[in-house]
Amino acid sequence: MEVGETEARPLHGLKVLELGSNVSAPYAALQLAEYGADVIKIEPPEGDATRRMGPTDEPGMSPLFLGMNRGKKSVVLNLKTPAGRAALDALLADADVFIHNVRPHKLKRLGLGPDSLCAVHPRLVYAGIHGFHETGPYGRAPAYDDIIQGLSGMASLAQRQGGDPRYVPAAVADKTTANIAVQAILAALYARQRSGRGAYVEVPMFETTVSYVLAEHMHAHHFLPTRGAAGYTRLLSGNRKPFQTADGHLCLMPATDAHWRRFFEATGQAGLADDPRFVSLGARTQHIEALYEIVEHTIRRKTTDEWLSLLQQIDVPAARMNQLEDLPRDPHLAATGHFVTVHDAGLGTLRFPRSGVRFDGRPSVAGLAPRLGEHTRQALRAAGMPQAELDALLASEAAREGG
Repeated sequence: MEVGETEARPLHGLKVLELGSNVSAPYAALQLAEYGADVIKIEPPEGDATRRMGPTDEPGMSPLFLGMNRGKKSVVLNLKTPAGRAALDALLADADVFIHNVRPHKLKRLGLGPDSLCAVHPRLVYAGIHGFHETGPYGRAPAYDDIIQGLSGMASLAQRQGGDPRYVPAAVADKTTANIAVQAILAALYARQRSGRGAYVEVPMFETTVSYVLAEHMHAHHFLPTRGAAGYTRLLSGNRKPFQTADGHLCLMPATDAHWRRFFEATGQAGLADDPRFVSLGARTQHIEALYEIVEHTIRRKTTDEWLSLLQQIDVPAARMNQLEDLPRDPHLAATGHFVTVHDAGLGTLRFPRSGVRFDGRPSVAGLAPRLGEHTRQALRAAGMPQAELDALLASEAAREGG
């Protein structure tokens, strides 16, 4: 990281406390760290559960933890003890944001609910990523990505395409909720500039993911009475997939009437451009299965590179299908410096993707994830805890240092 780069990032000087585990709150806090915030991750004595998920040469530094917690500091506090909670309160004294994904009734039992903390720290933006809004019948239920994908209708989309119900093989409910949480936190910070007061921001996974799914799939159910089935037809087609070429797979997306006309003409099927089934977006949507079947048979005739060359000439959107292992070698990602390498004395050389966001041409940056308790002493000293009190705290079961 270049000198001055930290200060140039937009959230430099913002202090964030994250009481998070697994994906949702850690992923939200990761984005704030990439934007320059000082993120202190509060961990229990055993650490975030993701420290133990996946292969690693160093216990507690698993790939999943490394990917979700870059650029943070780790402070270990046992919040079940009065001394641990007092230490957290010391860290909150000058904090701007407190973000967690603990079930709210559990935090309230410890005196760490929004009413308690915001009364003592009125400028604090308190952000709770919950499974469900507290006021509903699911309010106290536990929630994980799989649960929310199923309950929100997301898992049923694969079934609607003609297969079995399936979860999307990425933690999309967790990460979508995290993205919305970041937006809400930044909005609350903006409002604080005018009012001088923080806010309690509740971001429920279920409601957030339902809105995400239904943005296009509410479809005919926007109207009352309904005018047909829910679900956007084109996206639910079983034939909406990368098309097999002579030697691989092609992602093809002619979107406009002009795209389709040029595609049909370039593939020797000019008459299809005037076929009543395909002349307009509405007609193509209605006859999407027939259209995709024609495309599927057509694409098999050439190699991926031949198609990419032809489609580039006629300006029709297309790309090869990358495997996960291909991404670090993708020429565009290589040219834009999307992957960054970090050297660590214990773990060796590590590679991470950036967020993709740039501010005035500068890419977002986050360093390595912290060891468990690596910053406990440093963070509490910076919060003003006297040395004798800090030594006593670390000698007790209420806190732990490591690194």
